[in-house]
Amino acid sequence: MIRVVQLTLLGSILSNMLLVLGCAFFCGGLVYSQKEQVFDKGNAVVNSGLLLMAVMGLLFPTVLHYTHSEVHAGSSELALSRFSSCVMLVAYAAYLFFQLKSQPSSYTALTEETSQDEESSDDDEDPEISKWEAIIWLSILTAWVSLLSGYLVDAIEGASVSWKIPISFISVILLPIVGNAAEHAGAIMFAMKDKLDLSLGVAIGSSIQISMFAVPFCVVIGWMMGAQMDLNFQLFETATLFITVIVVAFFLQEGTSNYFKGLMLILCYLIVAASFFVHEDPHQDDI
Repeated sequence: MIRVVQLTLLGSILSNMLLVLGCAFFCGGLVYSQKEQVFDKGNAVVNSGLLLMAVMGLLFPTVLHYTHSEVHAGSSELALSRFSSCVMLVAYAAYLFFQLKSQPSSYTALTEETSQDEESSDDDEDPEISKWEAIIWLSILTAWVSLLSGYLVDAIEGASVSWKIPISFISVILLPIVGNAAEHAGAIMFAMKDKLDLSLGVAIGSSIQISMFAVPFCVVIGWMMGAQMDLNFQLFETATLFITVIVVAFFLQEGTSNYFKGLMLILCYLIVAASFFVHEDPHQDDI
């Protein structure tokens, strides 16, 4: 079910960039309506560049396919996808090193600022569970979600037929909204506490993780398994991702946010959802 994998990963990226970030900006802007909330512009520019690189990795195999300009028909597209996936994994590893080792000052300053804010606040937040309790609960819930995922995969095609909803809409819109519920709530809570850098870390950071790690990692795993998983997400889906990244990068370039920007991102997501509701995936046979 390679097509479901592609659509679900794409939907998670779109949901994080438009819906999660939009709700965070909107709710934070309503709470702090008398001022513009600010975040680290430098980190936002780096994140936008990584997202554009991810779009590049998905765009070229798609263009190669639709222009019929492959040197070896049927194999060049797959070879390009596998090479680009390896490059994207290296770039993601370099990004992690850059964040944690080469540029720790901005994150250290953010941590110190957060600590000072928590000390000065009247209601200090104490941990509700210990580290090991959190690890145990995370392990249990991960195993439970893995079990439920099997039932989900078996039921998705029947649900599409009975509900008369395209599989692409279920995969791109419905599944990511449910799957990103925790990130959604966390980003909104951080924004309402005027910690937009953390909100961006949740929303944009998750999109980078999926586009620069999860997607190419699935291609590499498919390569090992002998599956024809590639970076050709088809023209409609790739165009949607490209426009979304451009819109989000435009909103992040000033380093400020308000409820109006959040509302615009949410409305953009509604347009994307409506587009996939009326979009018929020509590759449903692969599902």
